[in-house]
Amino acid sequence: MKFTKMHGIGNDYVYVNCFEEEVENPSETAKFVSDRHFGIGSDGLILIKPSQIADCEMDMYNADGSQGAMCGNGVRCVAKFVYDSGIARKDRISVATKSGIKYVDVFAKDGKAEYVRVNMGAPILRAKDVPMVCSEEEAVSCPLRVDGTIWKVTAVSMGNPHAVVYIDDVDGLEIEKIGPKFENHPAFPDRVNTEFVRVIDRHTVQMRVWERGSGETLACGTGACAVAVSSILNDLVDEGEVTVKLLGGDLRIEWNREENTVYMTGPATTVFEGEIIL
Repeated sequence: MKFTKMHGIGNDYVYVNCFEEEVENPSETAKFVSDRHFGIGSDGLILIKPSQIADCEMDMYNADGSQGAMCGNGVRCVAKFVYDSGIARKDRISVATKSGIKYVDVFAKDGKAEYVRVNMGAPILRAKDVPMVCSEEEAVSCPLRVDGTIWKVTAVSMGNPHAVVYIDDVDGLEIEKIGPKFENHPAFPDRVNTEFVRVIDRHTVQMRVWERGSGETLACGTGACAVAVSSILNDLVDEGEVTVKLLGGDLRIEWNREENTVYMTGPATTVFEGEIIL
């Protein structure tokens, strides 16, 4: 199988051009290629496929083989791939995902996509649609007992469910212990991605993320969007562009409340191409 290894600020996936390749068992393939000792090493597998309604279609699988509905860093890399390869050589690329069509603006340098701006659509805030079991219609700073501690959770979906909590010490957090407790909490029937956030100033936040099916990753695009939305809802940052600092780098997020649309801007990077025997 031919593949391309790409990352968006450290959130790395194995990308397969399904205009030319066929992957018969993507779930098992995702688990195999994601292994960092016996496979390629990645947070999952993303298939770039032909589409009848967009320039391409994106299917995303987590490292445990489960299928995801959306991946913000992934969709940026998909846009770069189809732009650089000539599948869709234009400034605005449409990508069909399980969360709808995403429109991606490409900023190129020397004929290669360098930065990508994604229209991520409207955030989903109704708790039952995230989904999260909550007594309030919207889960904004909703108390939730996790592993014996009461956390104030803001639930947002950007195509994937996210639980955002605020803490003072992001760097010292034992995320490998608390992350699975959130991911598999009964309040989240579809499991959940959890962002642990420290507010730096009115325009900047720091986060670490525990992704369902993948564990801690260096970056999560939909998570960064959820964090920006949550921080505005909780009046912790000003409306406008928010810089979200992740382990792998920075993303710039803007929630245009008049349009009710979230825009995400960040880099997309090709690491290498290769072949692997399945």
